[in-house]
Amino acid sequence: KMVDPTLAEMGKNLNEAMKMLEDNQRKAEEENEKKYARKDIPGPLQGSGQDMVSILQLVQNLMHGEEEEETSQSYRLQNVGEQGHMALLGHSLAAYISVLDRERLRKLTTRILSDTTLWLCRLFRYENGSAYYHEDDREGLLKICRLVIHTRYDDYTIEGFNVLCSKQPVIYISSAARTGLGQALCNQLGLPLSCMCRVPCNTMFGSQHQMDVALLDRVIKDDVESGKLPLLLVANAGTPGAGHTDKLGRLKELCEQYNMWLHVEGVNLATLALGYVSSSVLAATKCDSMTLTLGSWLGLPAVPAVTLYRHEDPSLSLAAGLTSNQPVEKLRALPLWLSLQYLGHDGIVERIKHASQLSQRLLENLKNLDFIKTSVEDELSSPVVVFKFFQEYSNRDQTSHAAQASTIQHPIMSNERHIYDTFNQWLGEQLAQLVPASGVDVVELEDEGTCVRFSPLMTSAVLGTEIQDIDQLVDCLKMKIPVLTSTLQLREEFEQEVRRTVGLLYIEDLGWPGLGVVRYNYHSDEKNDDKQEKELEKINTELLKKLNELESDLTFSLGPEFGGQKNCVYIGMVTEDLDVSELVETIAATGREIEENSRLLENMTEVVRKGIQEAQLQLQKANEERLLEEGLLRQIPVVGSVLNWFSPFQASPKGRTFNLTAGSLESTESMYVSKAQGTGTTPPPTPTSSLAKQRLPGQKAFKRSLRSSDGFSETSSISHCDDLEKMDQRPPALSPSQEQGPLETEKPEEQKEVAQAQTNTEDTHSDKSPPDRAKGEEQASER
Repeated sequence: KMVDPTLAEMGKNLNEAMKMLEDNQRKAEEENEKKYARKDIPGPLQGSGQDMVSILQLVQNLMHGEEEEETSQSYRLQNVGEQGHMALLGHSLAAYISVLDRERLRKLTTRILSDTTLWLCRLFRYENGSAYYHEDDREGLLKICRLVIHTRYDDYTIEGFNVLCSKQPVIYISSAARTGLGQALCNQLGLPLSCMCRVPCNTMFGSQHQMDVALLDRVIKDDVESGKLPLLLVANAGTPGAGHTDKLGRLKELCEQYNMWLHVEGVNLATLALGYVSSSVLAATKCDSMTLTLGSWLGLPAVPAVTLYRHEDPSLSLAAGLTSNQPVEKLRALPLWLSLQYLGHDGIVERIKHASQLSQRLLENLKNLDFIKTSVEDELSSPVVVFKFFQEYSNRDQTSHAAQASTIQHPIMSNERHIYDTFNQWLGEQLAQLVPASGVDVVELEDEGTCVRFSPLMTSAVLGTEIQDIDQLVDCLKMKIPVLTSTLQLREEFEQEVRRTVGLLYIEDLGWPGLGVVRYNYHSDEKNDDKQEKELEKINTELLKKLNELESDLTFSLGPEFGGQKNCVYIGMVTEDLDVSELVETIAATGREIEENSRLLENMTEVVRKGIQEAQLQLQKANEERLLEEGLLRQIPVVGSVLNWFSPFQASPKGRTFNLTAGSLESTESMYVSKAQGTGTTPPPTPTSSLAKQRLPGQKAFKRSLRSSDGFSETSSISHCDDLEKMDQRPPALSPSQEQGPLETEKPEEQKEVAQAQTNTEDTHSDKSPPDRAKGEEQASER
């Protein structure tokens, strides 16, 4: 039974608040009120206070806004679970405990801090360590740097930065470390950027994501000889990009040789809690300090990161800020203290083990896939899997490719890598969209280029990733690989077809993940560049609209929103049954049709304008002639009426009609005579595309038919079956007796009439009686 009523009420209020915040089913009245509420605009503080339900309702509306409802249906808060509620309860308890009397607060905070530090040191095999809890994951390394400065510079507390002038400190970090880590440390410590040394990774032997130990040794010797002081080395147990671990054993020996501090960070440190740990990661237990990010590993919200370290002088730790005399500062460990107790040792190990099993399951499936290249450090226990799409060359292709690359190596290799980077960027985005529970993302590596990364230790606990999600990810990958290979193979053929086609311009855009980019080239005699540019934009926009109206599996677009070419048609990914020549011919024919229609409209507009002007002149001239014929007296108002009554003037109305087909003016006299409007000549047919290829029922555009798929060659999209169909559609050959001139043959209509008459005569002779038959013969003779 809960003794403290405040704690019971706090737990009850927290449960009610979490249920309300996690409830996404809102009433229609609340939705209507939200539409007209200006929730994004700060307003004045109300005079009368509000109850907790109203405040939580406001928080809920801010959390689950309209933008998140439209774009994303899953929230990380939905996967918090009970252990997450314990972490959130810790923040409420910290506020409540802080109001206790000083003695009780001291005892409670000491117990919380001691328990949490002991559990973490035993869990991650770090003996005799102390712990520093911090919100920013870089803050622990910053405090460690200050501790090392206080340790190596005896008068730093008194002299300050003047002591650093005698011997400039140097901090060494790997080139594969987090972006901006070195600059952030220098800014917080007040050191120049020259105090930061980036150590390159291996280039010849070993992993290309591990720090080059031999080169580091030479750099440290040079710094010592130049009067600098090697201070600290930051190593990785799981680089941020590829998840590789540095050679921590050799680095530790190097640090002991030069009296340097070794700090380790990375996602692979989580595997220290497992029964089997690789030797490279196990060496991290001998380092001077390490940073653990338990929130992402265990799926705990709002828990601090932990930096474990070993140091014998508590006064220097206090001066560096690693420890504090304020009991409230020690309450940072309270959310983690509650969550660790709720999960237990077995629960923590099970979560980390589950993430490792997910990575192994994906790695095993990737080994069986063609055109997928993986980059892992240890195939038996690698918690991070990095892979990319890469099409290997055959033996013959490798020889030709090597010979071609030797002549113009740099452009070919750079273009090829750029294309693969673009395709892998598209692949990663597609996989993340199709299987959001997998947590895959796209990463840029220095040597491999753009790759897809799966790091379940950072995402699985939050997203709730399971084995079936990995299987679904592999299935989606199997569906995308044929699309990538087909598009990559047909890109060159598409480029050649476009360059051979008159009126089309091929646009090389290596950053577009698709078949290619094409532009219909509009040729005009107009010297005004702005007008020609508008006409070009109009034609290509209409071309894009026409192409999207076709029944095909292709995607046509204007390209990316930023960085793309203007007035172009971007074609997306394609399949292997694409008829490239038909696609290019259709684009060219549709563009010509749009251009001809545009010119026809412009010509018609000009003809109509000139016709109207000519009609006005002719009508004005006819009006003057009518005045001369009628005379002056008929124009006087009263006299003209009397004269027209006694002697009417007969004059046929004269008008003008404009023939759009002929583009000429015609008189309307024939219209008044015949009482009907003349039809004129037949207008010419509208130019249309003649490339409407006959397709099978259900077959979409730009697809090779199944009947003719075997007859396709690698360079042409016209099959032999189409030639056979054309032969079948030809008329049969005439016999020598039928091959006569037009004067010796009868017309088809006359032949039909004669045949019909003969048929009627035979029917009459066979059906009627003899007298009637005689009458029928007389009628036939009369005919």
